[in-house]
Amino acid sequence: MNWTDMPWLGFDTETTGVDVTRDRLVTAALVLRPGGANQSGPDEERTWLADPGVEIPEAARSVHGISTEFARANGQPLTEVLDEIATVLVDHWRQGFPVVAFNASYDITLVNTELRRHGIGSFEERLGDDPAPVIDPLILDRALDRYRTGKKTLALMAPVYGVTLSEDAHTAEVDVAMTLNVLAAMAQRYPKIAAMGARELHDYEVTAHARWAVDFEKWLRSKGRDAHISANWPQE
Repeated sequence: MNWTDMPWLGFDTETTGVDVTRDRLVTAALVLRPGGANQSGPDEERTWLADPGVEIPEAARSVHGISTEFARANGQPLTEVLDEIATVLVDHWRQGFPVVAFNASYDITLVNTELRRHGIGSFEERLGDDPAPVIDPLILDRALDRYRTGKKTLALMAPVYGVTLSEDAHTAEVDVAMTLNVLAAMAQRYPKIAAMGARELHDYEVTAHARWAVDFEKWLRSKGRDAHISANWPQE
């Protein structure tokens, strides 16, 4: 079965920062699109607010709107949220279905680091394998439209694929829905990837990311920057 016909589980987080080894989860959203690219009905959405157990910096609060005080007063304990998210993701992966995330290496690495930090079972421990298949529109866009100029953020990419940019961007569940819509448009635009199986596409992305990382690092170094871009994907 092609990945376009499988149930998609969209995934996104909002966090305390951008360091996947240090920062903490604040909100998360999982959006199930049972029909994949052929979905006709509504998505099934689940969201979480966690108390990250640390201060939420102002820079992060300005992005997602969650303050330390609000998270402490209204959020679930972080370990509960992490376990619930991991349980849903792992169950989806066990069925061979794809998890979809924009810049997936950030969200998957951060959550997996949190699972290990709290000793509640990493993705690998729960699955007995690496987390896969993962589909990342960012990786695919870099590979399939590599010469388009400009930054490759979700907000800038959405209009390229005919997807309306929501005014509530940077709310996890809204970003997930936009990501799924972008992916559906990509599947229609690029028959090459639409014809692949889920694991075949995952492996294509692994190779595509490694190639991009090498080329981007060389370009940065040519500009005098001492850069290192991880060639690993879907985890950094």
